[in-house]
Amino acid sequence: MKIVKNRMRPRTAVIPVAGLGTRFLPATKAMPKEMLTVVDKPLVQYALEEAQAAGIERIVFVTGRGKEMLADHFDYTPELEGALRARNREEPLQQIRALVPTPGCLFFTRQNEPLGLGHAVWCARHLVGDRPFAVILPDDLVWSEPGTPPVMQQMCEQFEQLQNPMVAIMTVSQQETSKYGILDPAEVESDGSRLVRAKGLVEKPSPQHAPSRMAIIGRYILTPDIFELLGQKRAGAGGEVQLTDAMAHLIPRQPLYGFRFQGTRFDCGDKVGFQMANLALALEQQEMRERLLPFINEQLSRWTPDHPI
Repeated sequence: MKIVKNRMRPRTAVIPVAGLGTRFLPATKAMPKEMLTVVDKPLVQYALEEAQAAGIERIVFVTGRGKEMLADHFDYTPELEGALRARNREEPLQQIRALVPTPGCLFFTRQNEPLGLGHAVWCARHLVGDRPFAVILPDDLVWSEPGTPPVMQQMCEQFEQLQNPMVAIMTVSQQETSKYGILDPAEVESDGSRLVRAKGLVEKPSPQHAPSRMAIIGRYILTPDIFELLGQKRAGAGGEVQLTDAMAHLIPRQPLYGFRFQGTRFDCGDKVGFQMANLALALEQQEMRERLLPFINEQLSRWTPDHPI
C-alpha cells in the first residue's frame, strides 16, 4: 500500500435524504423516512453519529420538500427542555441537548428533481469544496460490536493511509446482485488488509452478468473529481444519475478500492430489513433483551407454516 506524506481525512459528509420513502407508505406520507426509528433513534441520527465518530466536522443534508422535520430534530426545543427540567428528568434532557451539534456544522441544500443518488451528491458540490468527502446513506444502518469502530471511522482511517476513493462492500448472494452496485475486482491487496482494488463497477447487473458478488453499500469516500462527471447528468439504471456509473468512469484516472468493513449491515429501506434492525439492536440492550426473548420464543412456538401468527 502506498503511503502519502500530505495525508487528508474527510471532514465533510454528504447525507442524501431527499427520497420519498414510498416503500414505507402510509407511515412516510407526512414524515420523512429518515425519521423512522430503530429502537429509540431515527435513522438519520445513526448516520450523523457515525459521521461524528469518524471525526467529520461538517454535515451536508441533501433534502427535498417536506423534510423540515430533519432540521428540527437537531435543533434546540426550549419548550420540551423546560418541561423536562421542571420534572427533574435529567437523563432525557441531556439526551436531547446532545442532539444539537456545534453551530455552523449542519448545512441543508435541496435536490429539486428526483434524478437519483448521483444527482443528490452533485447538489452538494459547492458545500463540499475541493477536499475528499464522505457519503452516508441513512437507509443502510451498520451496527458495530462494542469495541469496533463504526464503519465510516474504519474507512476514514484507511483513507488516511491510501488517499484514494473507496466504497464499503459486502458479499451478497448471486441472486441479489441486481439490487446493488457491484465491484469488478482487479486484485486483492497482498498485505492482509481488507481492501479490494476495482477495475470496474456495474450498477445493478443481472445475476448472470455480475462480475462478482461484492456489493456496494451506502458508505463512500470520494474526491471532488466526481462532481465533473455527475454534472453531465448521464442517465443510467432506472433512468437516474447513478453514483456508481460516475465512479466507474473515474477508475482509469485514479485507483478505487472496495473496503470489507467490520459490522452488520441492515437494509432499513426495506420493511423486513428495518424490522431486523429493530430486533437486533433492541436485543443489544440488556433490559429490553430480558423482556423480548421470552416473547420471541413464545411467538416462535406458536408459528407453523400452516398456522402463521
